[in-house]
Amino acid sequence: MASQSSPHAVPGDSSPEMLGGNMVSQLFGGVSYWSLAVTLFILCVTYDQAKYQWNKWGNIVGPAFKLPFMGPFLESIDPKFEEYAAKWASGPLSCVSVFHKFVVIASTRDLARKVLNSPMYVRPCVVDIAKKILRPTNWVFLDGKAHVDYRKGLNGLFTRKALSEYLPGQEDMHKRYFKRWIQISKKTPNVKFMPEFREINCAVSCRTFVGNYSSDEKVKKISDDYYKVTAALDLVNFPIIIPYTRTWYGKKCADMVLEEFSECAQKSKDHMAAGGVPHCLLDYWVKSMFEYKAYEERLARGETLAPGEKAPASIRMFTNWEIAQTIFTFLFASQDASSSATTWLFQIMADRPDCLEKVREEALRVRGGDPYKPADIDMLDQMVYTRAVVKECLRYRPPVTMVPYEVKKSFPVAEGYIVPKGSMIVPTLYPALHDPEVYVDPETFNPDRWLEGGEAEAAVKNWLVFGTGPHYCLGQTYATYNFMAMISLASLMLEWEHHVTPKSEKIKVFATIFPMDDCFLTFKERLPILD
Repeated sequence: MASQSSPHAVPGDSSPEMLGGNMVSQLFGGVSYWSLAVTLFILCVTYDQAKYQWNKWGNIVGPAFKLPFMGPFLESIDPKFEEYAAKWASGPLSCVSVFHKFVVIASTRDLARKVLNSPMYVRPCVVDIAKKILRPTNWVFLDGKAHVDYRKGLNGLFTRKALSEYLPGQEDMHKRYFKRWIQISKKTPNVKFMPEFREINCAVSCRTFVGNYSSDEKVKKISDDYYKVTAALDLVNFPIIIPYTRTWYGKKCADMVLEEFSECAQKSKDHMAAGGVPHCLLDYWVKSMFEYKAYEERLARGETLAPGEKAPASIRMFTNWEIAQTIFTFLFASQDASSSATTWLFQIMADRPDCLEKVREEALRVRGGDPYKPADIDMLDQMVYTRAVVKECLRYRPPVTMVPYEVKKSFPVAEGYIVPKGSMIVPTLYPALHDPEVYVDPETFNPDRWLEGGEAEAAVKNWLVFGTGPHYCLGQTYATYNFMAMISLASLMLEWEHHVTPKSEKIKVFATIFPMDDCFLTFKERLPILD
């Protein structure tokens, strides 16, 4: 039987389809899918390594080769302070590459200050995943006019007058937790108190920021869950949020807190619109919005300022969501850093009873001998030694050791090296605060260095605890007063002992830094704590 051939399969046919098929067959004939996969993998690894070497080229220290793709990601899951310290000591500029992100670490004081003062080249990013948790529209990630619009309205919330208004609520919360600590210690001596310090700082912050608009139950919920946000914000992260991972749980907690603060914002607007008296930071912020809105309405009606009347600060009416995001960043900034500082402060005072006794004597003296007299701003200003103790604690164990920034455009950070656009650059604060050329015996806790004649107050360029530049911490005075008020009142009302372990002086990194053993303490009542 004669074979039938396709009318298209004509001998000598040289159509493009036929030629293409023959070429593919000849090119890949006998090549398995595994071979193709291996070849593709080798090409990707080669590109990843070549890109790392290209970014690293110049006057910078870093590993000779990068572990393919993920780099030192596994190390970041359980970060070690000693590893960070070794990186800082390796050179003024050092680097790693994790997944797609090239990270440059600036370890000297001057390089850290240069980064913090270079908004043309860098912008805060906290960590790579932070924008997905804190939201990309958050004011801390904004540049230029958009950032200034927020900041000029927020500056008034941390004035001396405003801070004096927050003190009574803070003292009430301190007393509430002091009583709780006494009861905890009666049940079980030598308890890990780091979780308690996280809770008191969350409660104090929430009451200061949103007052009674958030219930005690909701504040407790925020306090219990907020560590999930902290855990999600490692220095390096897997670049996407995967369900049931730390970043996923952190995002869910952030959603809950933002929703709560949005509701608080509306309650504050309703309260202030009805002529209410401000009782928290949120109220003062909303009040300033209403005052400027009323001023604009007067101008629109053709009215002018009365003789001697000052125009209110220019501030627009922020949405509830914008307010919630901003308050969330205040909580983020205060919660972890304040918890770290509080933990070290109570541990250090227990281990140095001579320092604690000086704080106690000063606390009683400025109160005129009456331990129950509520503290005010004038009293705190007279606590010279207590301030020295707080500042030395912040220098000796700075809560924030590094501040990650995103590089907006190629940044000539130092002679011989340009940080590539899209990289992360991390100014390090710890070395500047432990510089032996500036601080005498920097690894020793010594409050006297902050008193008259000491070397610390003059070292303003090294005092990077609260950053510097356009994104310096707005709440630095608030935080210092809060620590002073807390330890001063505690010195009068409480006695406490520290159960020292081999890990007490070792540093654990959990966003901020804590004692490795989480600080075992036992509290006793020294004076009855009155409501």
